[in-house]
Amino acid sequence: MVSKKTKTFEESMSRLEEIVDLLQANEQPLDETIKLKLFEEGLELVKDCEDKLKAFEARVEELTAADQED
Repeated sequence: MVSKKTKTFEESMSRLEEIVDLLQANEQPLDETIKLKLFEEGLELVKDCEDKLKAFEARVEELTAADQED
């Protein structure tokens, strides 16, 4: 499950890849509760990654705009 500790973008993407692999593999008989929890965690990670990317893009735009003003 997602910990309270803030993950870096890379940590979130790595965990998301693990979850996708687990859900796609279907090698282990995961009960529906576990699959649902993994899916929910994956959705939280996707949102976290999207938020981080948006913040990064906004910062790049700020820097680019400031550079163009000079």
